[in-house]
Amino acid sequence: MPARLMPARPFALAALTLALAAGASAQRVQPTPVTPPPSFERAVAEGTRSETGTPGAAYWQNRADYDLDARIDLAGTPTLSASGTITYTNNSPDTLAFLVLKLRQNVHAPGVPRNRPVAVTGGLTLERFAVGGTAYRDVTVQETPGSYGGTVGPGTYSILGTVMTVGLEAPLAPGATAALDLAWSYPIPPDTGTYRQGTDGEVVYAGYWYPQMAVYDDVEGWHVDPYLGMGEHYMDMATYRLSIDAPADMLVYATGALQNPDAVYTDRTRARLAEAMSSDEIVQVVTADERGTALAPAASGRRVWEFLAEDVRDVAVSGSAAYVWDATHANVDQDGDGSPEAVQINAFYRPAGEAPYDAPWERSAEFSKFSIEHLSGMLWPYPWPHMTAVEGVITGGMEYPMMTLIGGDRTDARLFSVTHHEIGHMWFPMMVGSNEKAFTWMDEGLTSFNTNEGIAAFFDGSSESRPAIDAWDRQRQSHYLLAGTGYAVPPMRHNDRYPIGGGTSDVDPVGGRARGLASYSTPAVALHALRGIYGEDAFFDAYREYGRRWRGAHPYPYDLFNTFESRLGQDLDWFWTPTFFETWTVDHAVADVGRTEDGAVAVVVEDRGQAPMPALVRVTYADGRTEDRRVEVSTWLGGAASAPLAFPAGEVVRVEIDPDGYIFDADRSDNVWPAEPE
Repeated sequence: MPARLMPARPFALAALTLALAAGASAQRVQPTPVTPPPSFERAVAEGTRSETGTPGAAYWQNRADYDLDARIDLAGTPTLSASGTITYTNNSPDTLAFLVLKLRQNVHAPGVPRNRPVAVTGGLTLERFAVGGTAYRDVTVQETPGSYGGTVGPGTYSILGTVMTVGLEAPLAPGATAALDLAWSYPIPPDTGTYRQGTDGEVVYAGYWYPQMAVYDDVEGWHVDPYLGMGEHYMDMATYRLSIDAPADMLVYATGALQNPDAVYTDRTRARLAEAMSSDEIVQVVTADERGTALAPAASGRRVWEFLAEDVRDVAVSGSAAYVWDATHANVDQDGDGSPEAVQINAFYRPAGEAPYDAPWERSAEFSKFSIEHLSGMLWPYPWPHMTAVEGVITGGMEYPMMTLIGGDRTDARLFSVTHHEIGHMWFPMMVGSNEKAFTWMDEGLTSFNTNEGIAAFFDGSSESRPAIDAWDRQRQSHYLLAGTGYAVPPMRHNDRYPIGGGTSDVDPVGGRARGLASYSTPAVALHALRGIYGEDAFFDAYREYGRRWRGAHPYPYDLFNTFESRLGQDLDWFWTPTFFETWTVDHAVADVGRTEDGAVAVVVEDRGQAPMPALVRVTYADGRTEDRRVEVSTWLGGAASAPLAFPAGEVVRVEIDPDGYIFDADRSDNVWPAEPE
């Protein structure tokens, strides 16, 4: 039997409004305005940033170009040794007396500070360092193993954990370049004692394998945060030329375009790659039986692979003699002329029964192709020549420009999800170069939003292999695990400064669930709410505009906030502050349903949470009609705790707040009238 309105309780809507206003809580805590730090305000004043979220007319960004030669040796202790040059260009208006580099492999050195357990293998050995042809002197103080320090003067350098500081003999003037010459080596860490890279004996994945210039930006200057193992990175755009000398049986791939395919592949392999670039099918470039015959002869027992990567922020290298190789292509309108280009899609993996994990790797190329095409359509076109998914070494997923590294036992849905997520990072932060370390949510949260959209688009119920999945179902959003518990942590927190444990028994060494929820799920559901409040078109206009403005550059959170506000024409401090700077919860409730004196349906909505948020209300009538109303956020910002809404007369069977599931209400049990059975 349909629910009916409560009878014999007519009331005047105007009188109810006055009564609610009289009972409004004058003590309700209001969100404070978003106040950027002085360093950001100074950048606005100097014209490198703007109050509307665009890069300022005076915006600048330094750049490094790398020419690197590496050698992988697997006999005995697996080792990577390398040498190369870095050409660093100072595009800033500042004269730089010193330079800063990141030696991230030193997270494996004895005594180096870290916030997650890793194998202590010795770290990076710097064998040569010169600037402008002049050898610089190491002044690192190391009185006892693991004791680092030292003050750099002209012509010297000091290494403190994963951070290297170089005192220049001649300060680097605006517009000038410095040529750095380096040689180094390190033991490739075992997969059991590292994260995001390493070797398991069959697969080698070299990540963070070279000394990289730290970011010097217009807001903070040098970013000298050490790599502690947990938080990720902040990197400048660069051009890389790579030469990888590897054992002859190793199938190698890397960030960038392969420059010498004729020297490394057989005619058969090249023909199958050509087929993959023209066929809609997935081509098995190297099958399990062909692993010893897919590469060109190499008389010396070794082979050199050459790659060129332009306008990327990092490079990674993968290799294994155990891999099979699937390939296809994605259709992407990279030039914006309406004529799609073919982006090569690669999947390297060990076949079923050989990989240490049980997952449908044979669908990896399919998932990667869909992800590139979906994200290119939803956001903006993928710009690079290939996207490569690599199996092994880790139990999760990790992104590098043009490459992902994925491991772990996975169902089809879970492999798709992690593949789309890691490929989604090609947009944030590989193109939109935010600081992952200081503001992790700017890449993980936005990418988590995009992943949910990808899941919904792929698992649309169109076939047995693509069963319907409600990607935004609350049970899939981990934000709700800690919302309102007191254990949640705001997203605006440095990645290395999350609490241990997160208030649950399911802990990891840093942050427990608190870090993951704050960085991944909370920003994702927040963006989903903005989409619901302002509509699909307006939301995506602002979202894409943020990416367009900051592609290839370094946005801060305030640039994202300001872009959304300028495109939506709204002051959204009421949204940013409770959600990103605090852990306030949203909690709307249907408090009363009745009739006004003229027979209209009257609904009273209560705001029982701390975070102000528009209340989207739908009334469903017995004849199937629906009517939507909303309580604007200004009602709650005015101090009210309750608000009346009037709907047309009729027999009501259901009243529901947020019927489409956009608002991240912490307690939906009171969102429906009549109350649903538990």
